[in-house]
Amino acid sequence: MTRAPSALAIIDAGRATISVSLLAQVGDRWRLLGSLAAPAGTPEPALLAVLAARALRADPRLPARGELEPAALDAVPRLTARSRPPRTLVVLAASRRAAADLTAESLRTAWRVEVASTDTHDPREMTELALRRDVGAVLIGAGDPAGPDERAALDDLAALGGAAARRRPDLSILLGGAIRGRRAWFEALGENPPGDPARFVEVPAIRRGQTDVREALERLLDDPADGRQRLRATTETLADLLDRRVELVEVGFDGGTRIVAEPGVAGADPTSRAIVTAEGALVPPEPDHATVDGVLAWSTGSLDRHRMGDRLRDLRGRPWVDAAGDGARLRLAAASAALARMAAVTTELGGEPTADVTVVAGGAFATAPPAAIVLAVADTIRRPGVSQLVWDHARLLGPIGTIEDPAERRALLGDLLRDALVPLGSVVVTGGLGTRRPGLGRGRSRAGHMELSVDGESISRELRAGELTFIDLVPGSQAEARFEFSEAVRFGRRTRHVTVPVTGGLAGLVLDLRDVPLRLPERRDRRRALLADWSAQVWPGDER
Repeated sequence: MTRAPSALAIIDAGRATISVSLLAQVGDRWRLLGSLAAPAGTPEPALLAVLAARALRADPRLPARGELEPAALDAVPRLTARSRPPRTLVVLAASRRAAADLTAESLRTAWRVEVASTDTHDPREMTELALRRDVGAVLIGAGDPAGPDERAALDDLAALGGAAARRRPDLSILLGGAIRGRRAWFEALGENPPGDPARFVEVPAIRRGQTDVREALERLLDDPADGRQRLRATTETLADLLDRRVELVEVGFDGGTRIVAEPGVAGADPTSRAIVTAEGALVPPEPDHATVDGVLAWSTGSLDRHRMGDRLRDLRGRPWVDAAGDGARLRLAAASAALARMAAVTTELGGEPTADVTVVAGGAFATAPPAAIVLAVADTIRRPGVSQLVWDHARLLGPIGTIEDPAERRALLGDLLRDALVPLGSVVVTGGLGTRRPGLGRGRSRAGHMELSVDGESISRELRAGELTFIDLVPGSQAEARFEFSEAVRFGRRTRHVTVPVTGGLAGLVLDLRDVPLRLPERRDRRRALLADWSAQVWPGDER
């Protein structure tokens, strides 16, 4: 009889970093022995050897010590998720209007999107775009139905798509119904087009808000070994285990994820809504003015647009360089900008009630203090209510999502809940009090009163409109917060009195009485000063 393994390696191989973790059976459950992250390309066996040696030094009596010895380490089972290089989608549309609708849906996928329309590009430029070697798919469409201003361009687009398909047998072509039925498509494609016929996908509805386009694009990217795509299954399992509404936000090197899952049977529809988008990348491959301005909007530094662009290109090219000090602040500003972009393309998720638990994931947060992570999420993924924040510090959730069997996935995640998810604390956000100029509370008008009950003791605090305050509440502690506001606020509903349970964490309890959405000064100097005030609470030793 084959003995069940008592050790397991979990590997999340990203495009910028690789994270390796070791698990061991301790008693009747799996426990996390340790994790280690390094630049992408670092040999996995070397990282596992370092982790195993540390575990054996810490506890030579580990039940799994035999499997962690150097001679046996190669035989330890591995659970691996690997990020694939991102692919580029070219959108070719018959009008600016159709291009905007197609782009809006395409940006809600993991494709990198480039757009051209017959209003802005000539046929030669559109052909060059479609035939570029880094392009994996072309989406060709018009309005549904095609408008009078689009009809003259339909044959040109159909012929262009057919010619590109013949030149590139590996190219996937997605066609709106108005294009697929044109004679020019069949004439350009020919009777025996090269490549797999399945690469031609008809998308019946091409309108903003329709899911046909997004679903077709997601199917082309489906990869059972991709950790970002598998986060949906893990989030559903987590909501089921906790019997809580769970939201996950993830920022990585080439994309990001936002998922909302309800308690229920993991894997059954509709227990979750998930959007994986290239807009959530820490830094796009070629940061444009909008990207640079977005990072400047969350930065407390004095860089101008040109120098910030250079710093972002350096960060993209060498993501592990300068990971401390100002480099860590730059990364978090870039992560905040990525979260803001992701919030902009997931507005339907932002309109849902606040999640009971918010999971923060992704290598973008690896160098930030816990309180700074909480602040970045509170600034961008913003709703009135209370949520407990936890952090996937060892990047276990993606690889666990690659487990196909829901029962096996649930059993492993259930064992690792306390080890995998570091409690960051609870965030209480109100809406309707931040119409005054935001600040830290000094000199702001009184907004109400809070009573915090912890372990039989009561802590009282006056509340000020627009304030942001961190209150020590140790990890694992349970408390009750009672709020009495001087005027009705938005807290899931309009109310003046509310009592909510809160939990402690590395950042404690965060009272956020700034408005929803967050309104920041337009002037750069005032905005920087306000961000610096808030930043001083979350960066240790920050003298800005």
